[in-house]
Amino acid sequence: MQTVGILSTGIYIPKDFLTSEDISKKSGIPKEIVETKLGILKKPIPGPDDHTCEMGIKAARKAIKKANIDPMEIDLIIYIGEEHKEYPLWTAAIKMQQELGASNAWGFDVAMRCGTTIMAIKVAKDLMKADDSIKTVLLAGGYRNVDFIDYENPRTRFMYNLGAGGGAILLRKGIATNNVLESHVITDGAFSEDVVVVAGGTKNPMTKEALEQKLNMLDVLDPEGMKQRLEEKSMQNFLQVIRTAVQKSGYTEADIDYLGILHMKKSAHDYVLNELGLTQDQSIYLNEFGHIGQIDQILSMELAEKKGKIKEGDLVVLVSAGIGYAWGATTIKWGDCECL
Repeated sequence: MQTVGILSTGIYIPKDFLTSEDISKKSGIPKEIVETKLGILKKPIPGPDDHTCEMGIKAARKAIKKANIDPMEIDLIIYIGEEHKEYPLWTAAIKMQQELGASNAWGFDVAMRCGTTIMAIKVAKDLMKADDSIKTVLLAGGYRNVDFIDYENPRTRFMYNLGAGGGAILLRKGIATNNVLESHVITDGAFSEDVVVVAGGTKNPMTKEALEQKLNMLDVLDPEGMKQRLEEKSMQNFLQVIRTAVQKSGYTEADIDYLGILHMKKSAHDYVLNELGLTQDQSIYLNEFGHIGQIDQILSMELAEKKGKIKEGDLVVLVSAGIGYAWGATTIKWGDCECL
């Protein structure tokens, strides 16, 4: 099997932001708590033209330009953005194909909430392994689930960090650069209906009354039960997917040089680093971006590269968690390597 490497990444961040002070006013939570406990200094929010697929297209254009490739070289487009997008019942990857001029490609959408990017990297690599005709794959998408946040609902306080943005990754088979190694994913259906938008599906169609009751917003149906179950499983699953992905790749956690982790409360972020024996310099806490869903890992990689936190030969691990619940990690050997 030839290697699969990362050719480039692209990020699109809207120009409008909510600050910790804005969130404090909307929620009634003191600004200091928003900044220190929730870990939000500011977060991007969508402007009038920042639609979900469109933000992914903007990020994809940046990745294509950075890689200096012709869009016609792309064989497959996997949309990794949210289902909350321009239209319901719509395949965003096909729109991307058209807008990017990638008419040689075919495309489809995948979804695993904030775990989508990690899952899609695994899917893309496995497809490349199985199909000789797939050499270059674009993963791209946008995220604006901030639209579903009611800052007056304390049950969703842990999601006040949701923001907006787009991200893209170009993968190519047979290159010895930024080698994508192994991934590991865990899902646990015990959480499958804990965090939902109650109205708008077949179970509870949208009505005027549902809108008046804010049933079109994200909510937590069993907050105490979910909290208890997450405390039992979440951190250990974070650590398990990281350790297993690294082990599958032929390394140990002592070999990790950089951890690209989603935004979450600061205490949880620090716990994961401490358990892995990593320092604060070996990751980036996204307190100036909040949580842009499955775009966080791409953003973390870009920021780390710009800040010199990732260097040639480093072992990089990307880790995610998504409501449902899903945890995933992917290991990357950064830079050029003799691994063909």
